[in-house]
Amino acid sequence: MSFPFNFYLAAFTGALATTLAALPLWRRWCRRTGHLDDPGHRKIHDAAVPLAGGPAVLTGILLPLIAGAVLLKLDIIGFSSTSLIAHGINRRAVELAVLAAGAVAITGLGWLDDRIELKPLVKFTGQFLIALAVALVAKRITLFVPSLLFSYAITILWLVTVINAFNFMDNMNGLCAGLGVIGALLFGFLAARDGEYLVALTAFLTAGALLGFLPYNFPKASAFLGDAGSHLTGYLLAVLAILPHFYTKHNPHPLAVLSPLLVLAVPLADLASVVVIRTRAGRPFWLGDTNHLSHRLVRAGLSRPRAVLLIWLLAALVGALAVWL
Repeated sequence: MSFPFNFYLAAFTGALATTLAALPLWRRWCRRTGHLDDPGHRKIHDAAVPLAGGPAVLTGILLPLIAGAVLLKLDIIGFSSTSLIAHGINRRAVELAVLAAGAVAITGLGWLDDRIELKPLVKFTGQFLIALAVALVAKRITLFVPSLLFSYAITILWLVTVINAFNFMDNMNGLCAGLGVIGALLFGFLAARDGEYLVALTAFLTAGALLGFLPYNFPKASAFLGDAGSHLTGYLLAVLAILPHFYTKHNPHPLAVLSPLLVLAVPLADLASVVVIRTRAGRPFWLGDTNHLSHRLVRAGLSRPRAVLLIWLLAALVGALAVWL
């Protein structure tokens, strides 16, 4: 039985509409509580901007999830595939609960960093603990290495790396969220093609929620993702990369396991480049600067919106290779 496209469309549009509706409410809350990004060093805005993106995107994912679960429980959705979804949720209930809790936790960690600017070691410890919880209950990376310790280590390393890659990419309006939309859509397509409907639904929820934030952030910003939103985006994309079976009997090519690297090639390459540049300069790699790909494109003569659009295009083209693999 093929999984109906309507479910994927409902997940995407539901998350999109929820974020669109929730963001003005979160923006007002941020202004009322002083949760703002003030102008300052290396910042291009000249007025305080609400850090509403993270809570809004999280709302855009969790509310449709809760609504869908209620509709399933009450047997209101009139499709034969609802029993398939219910079976999948029941079978993976603990895993899904931990992944959802991880999303809330990583958003909370980023929110604290936005609020009080956590020390790097404290922030890294929080990221590590959340990644460890995911590795304990979710599917782990193996790379064909028959070692449980290796599997835990590489999974935690992957999660922490991708979270920070997207955190680093949140340096220009629309850049981080747009890359998240592209990555989530690609992971959703790959999972849907291989019949992994729960992964695909999660991916389309993620894409819709992030796309709902973009009108408030690109090309001009009335709200920022903040560390809460960039941490959440990185976490979601990192999880989406480890949940599907890329190497299967239907696709037995060993290079298929490289698909996540291609989908996330741009943020990962940007992270690697700035770490190398900062290390060679004798600076801590976690201290921000203007050596990201987006900044270099602007220095080459592009406007900021065009630099972002070019990076989106590059990410989409490289990520499309994952579909081919």
